[in-house]
Amino acid sequence: MKKLIAGILLPLLLSCGREIPQDRLLSGNRTLKDIAAVVETSASGSMNIRTVAFVNNGPAPVSIDAMETSLVEIKGADVWTFQPSSTSERKDWAFPVENGFYQRNYLGMNDSDYGGGIPMVCLWTKDRSISVGLAEPTIRLVSMPVERKGNVTRARIRQDFETPVILQPGDTLRSFRQFVMEGTGDFFQPLRNYTSYMKETFGFASPVSPESAYEPVWCAWGYERQFTVDEVIGTLPKVVELGFTWVDIDDGYQWCEGDWEANDRIGAAGMRRLTEAVHNAGLKAKIWWAPLAADPGSNLAKNHPEMLLLQKDGTHEDISWWDSWYLSPVNPYTQKYTLDLVDMFLKDWGYDGFKLDGQHLNLCAPDYNPASGLASPGDAPERMPEFFKALYERAQSDLPGALVQLCPCGDAFNFFNLPYINQAVASDPTSSRQIRQKRMAFAAMAPGLAYYADHVELSDGGLDFASQVGVGGVIGTKFTWPKPNPHATENGGSLLTEEKEALLRKWVPIYKEKMLSKGTYLNLYNYGFDKPEAHVISKDGALYYAFYADEWDGKPIELRGLDASKTYTVTEYTADTPVTYEVKGDNPVIKPVFKGNYLIEVK
Repeated sequence: MKKLIAGILLPLLLSCGREIPQDRLLSGNRTLKDIAAVVETSASGSMNIRTVAFVNNGPAPVSIDAMETSLVEIKGADVWTFQPSSTSERKDWAFPVENGFYQRNYLGMNDSDYGGGIPMVCLWTKDRSISVGLAEPTIRLVSMPVERKGNVTRARIRQDFETPVILQPGDTLRSFRQFVMEGTGDFFQPLRNYTSYMKETFGFASPVSPESAYEPVWCAWGYERQFTVDEVIGTLPKVVELGFTWVDIDDGYQWCEGDWEANDRIGAAGMRRLTEAVHNAGLKAKIWWAPLAADPGSNLAKNHPEMLLLQKDGTHEDISWWDSWYLSPVNPYTQKYTLDLVDMFLKDWGYDGFKLDGQHLNLCAPDYNPASGLASPGDAPERMPEFFKALYERAQSDLPGALVQLCPCGDAFNFFNLPYINQAVASDPTSSRQIRQKRMAFAAMAPGLAYYADHVELSDGGLDFASQVGVGGVIGTKFTWPKPNPHATENGGSLLTEEKEALLRKWVPIYKEKMLSKGTYLNLYNYGFDKPEAHVISKDGALYYAFYADEWDGKPIELRGLDASKTYTVTEYTADTPVTYEVKGDNPVIKPVFKGNYLIEVK
């Protein structure tokens, strides 16, 4: 249906029964007269899909700097929000909103090498949630600002125009297709609904992982960039003994970013010796790689400027972590070079998969390099998923079942890259809380996708295995043994101590016995409002509850999701001395006392 509203503000009737300003055009700080908004709406499940067309009904042209649409608000003293945007601050994706809060949530580049994300924001209270986002087949370079003033928190879609748009009399300016969604609970169900809409409308395919993606991971990054082949091979007996089956060879084998042939310390023969030793030990080998990066001094950058992404002023786009430059992801020369490297890694060197690493892999700036042959510079960020599609398909062609993990460090994962991986990752989490939040988000978007919880050393205290296992993450570590590399900057921080080895001997068998990473994540609690923080996995006829708090003093906790007519056996399956007790389904309340975490199996 279509709705014509005179003037500049379009009201949206929310379930609370009150209308609020919805859509407007901006010209500096001036309000615009003689503008009408034509809104096309349709329903898709719980989503209200809408497009706004602004018509200049006045006698003179108007200059447009920005467009704001789909403004929604929620009232409450306690409000939580899901804002999956990407900046160098590497913020949590979900957090409480304080008075005076503002966050832009721009989906383009927020720093030179941080951008992209999930095109949806969510606001929720204990009783109500409301979400707004884009319903487009590709990422669009808009922002999703969220702000709080007093007891009112608002979110909207905003499109800023680099050059003002001149709207002549009778002309129309259209918004991107977007959605508003209301419900209850936290961000999980809105994110699940959005993903379902993208699948039904645009054929978006949620990835499904091979069995190997769920196997525990040991990464050689503990030895850092100066690792040696003998160090890695010498650690393999301990890797096998402790129950790990993936071996990740990390940064340091290459000459530099861009020149990915093995350097003279490792050599191509050394890489083949590594994979042969890994395979002979009954393990699988994954190789770290930062595609789309080229150091300024690399042979690639010097000899192939046609691959480099150029910004509007002719400069290169920087990748801060490696002091590198971006390659254009949709440049045909870049794509051919990349696919040749896939062949080298998998076919020539014998690797079984990839750890694709770097925050720059989430998005890029518009590309003005004429060698890229783009119809518009903005095609580069919008078409960036094509790069990963080609890489993924070549990997599967070379080695069916090859593991492709994409780790855009600290970014909120670019939703449109999701179909072209078969293992997600916590992606350099700054806390155990982020490990758990990201698992929840990936479970909403792609329930069949394995989630690697990254090195446990990145969790709180470096040993929080409970935040890996309890939420259904794949366990991982980067220990060194029997000694660290003398050049490592952590000065032995990854060394396999007696304490860490004892914990690995406890948690790896628990992980492999329960395999919660292959279970179904159930959204039974309201994140942020239900205390303690709770996550539930359904697996093989049992429910696995994971509760997290600094301290819990025995206050009642309801075990949701149980049948009132049944009696259940509760087992503290991670306790050093497991305790078992019963709970009635018609009164499913427990009163545990714990510090940090409380993980139970309920049958």
